[in-house]
Amino acid sequence: MEEFTRNQLIGKGNPDIVGDSYTSKMHKTAKEAFNRMKAAAAKENINIEVVSAYRSFQRQKEIFEGKYKRFTSEGLSPEKAIQKIIDYSTIPGTSRHHWGTDIDIIDANAPRPSNVLMPENFHGTGPFCNLKTWLNKNAEKFDFYEVYTDNGNRKGFKYEPWHFSYAPISIPMLKAYKEQIDVKKMLSEEKILGNEHFSEAFVSKYVKENILDINPKLLS
Repeated sequence: MEEFTRNQLIGKGNPDIVGDSYTSKMHKTAKEAFNRMKAAAAKENINIEVVSAYRSFQRQKEIFEGKYKRFTSEGLSPEKAIQKIIDYSTIPGTSRHHWGTDIDIIDANAPRPSNVLMPENFHGTGPFCNLKTWLNKNAEKFDFYEVYTDNGNRKGFKYEPWHFSYAPISIPMLKAYKEQIDVKKMLSEEKILGNEHFSEAFVSKYVKENILDINPKLLS
């Protein structure tokens, strides 16, 4: 069982991350598996493009705090702003993208809509339907699994047909995260903007629903 440090688990550095941009940085083992999956898809004229991969704690903090400032300046209460943010965005220190195992992907061979990461792009007559069909059939052969599935009983983050996780690394990292990270304490220590509104009840619900209510194949 590989051991992971606090910094690795919350996105503050990982010696196993390779790549030089936010779309190419991944855990080295996940990247090897992704390259194999990309090559297989290319044989069927699908060009898998990563639009987001490894995301550092600092980058996630910028995203979260930017939205927090915007929503509260528009008149939302801090609590409502946080709830709105966590429809799709994670609180820094809790993102699966911190691990280098998770990727957001589209098909670069398809027409590119102005907002690529929308569920409707992957269904019906959406431009990424061929990619979605291919992933449904093939992604698990390469150990990639959809994280936030289209399951009406699932709580937490909304359905994300673009978000896949490399299970052989993300499963043990989630296990280590559950064992090592006290989320409320971490958010306070890291001075996340708005952390005074992260009550015990909120954090408990967030961990249960947003961190753990995922595709069961990604739970240890």
